[in-house]
Amino acid sequence: MLKDITFGQFLPGASSLHRLDPRAKILFLIAVIVFIFITGNYFALALVAAFIIALMFASKIPLKMYLKSMKMILFIVLFTGIINLFYGKGDPLVQIGFLKITEAGINNAIFVALRIALLIIASSMLTFTTSPTDLTDAIERLLKPLGVFHIKIHEIAMMMTIALRFVPTLLEETDKIMSAQKARGADLDSGNLIKRVKALIPVLIPLFVSAFKRAEDLATAMECRCYQGGSGRTRMKRLRFGKIDFYGLLISIAVLGGVILCNIFLPAVVR
Repeated sequence: MLKDITFGQFLPGASSLHRLDPRAKILFLIAVIVFIFITGNYFALALVAAFIIALMFASKIPLKMYLKSMKMILFIVLFTGIINLFYGKGDPLVQIGFLKITEAGINNAIFVALRIALLIIASSMLTFTTSPTDLTDAIERLLKPLGVFHIKIHEIAMMMTIALRFVPTLLEETDKIMSAQKARGADLDSGNLIKRVKALIPVLIPLFVSAFKRAEDLATAMECRCYQGGSGRTRMKRLRFGKIDFYGLLISIAVLGGVILCNIFLPAVVR
């Protein structure tokens, strides 16, 4: 199950999405998130979905990777959808005690579930097509104006990227520890919730020990390489916006215009 988690993974490639400036990709992700949450009807949401699907094909990342990114979050999508079933005005179609399901509630459930699914896919696209180094540089450049307030931008960007980079590593380590404990006779799958939580203690303790050891090794390696933070550092690769980034900007503006027009001229989802 842990092997199916793709969060934080980078898949090298030569697609147009890989060649985008990492700063542009972060800004495009923010734009897509805005597009998703300003949609007021299914037509606008379908336009955003078509845009995201087009980006998926442009990334040349296998579809199964995007499906894996959805697998671990599927429970949250379904749970959120079920909760929204009971939030809607109108005559009840089904009533269980004080809980009622209306047509507006069904619309809410479907609409919210689709929004979350598109959000996860768009976020996965960023990590799939952007290396941790490029992501660090991009975050640092975008947050550079905050340096006026004496905020250590480089250190913040470095911490964020290291945390993202080590998610797959820690998941792999967790899988190995669980396999080792099962080989020793540990029962991690049966029993009620409390027993399962207690059974995870032999997994969590070595995992924390391993995580602290990795952090210490990383700190030692950075000190041996005379790492001093962001002051006076140079970069081997300079980030520059190219034609493909401006084309992406124009397409994003067109999608935004389409979403706004759909919201204005087409009926909103009944809530």
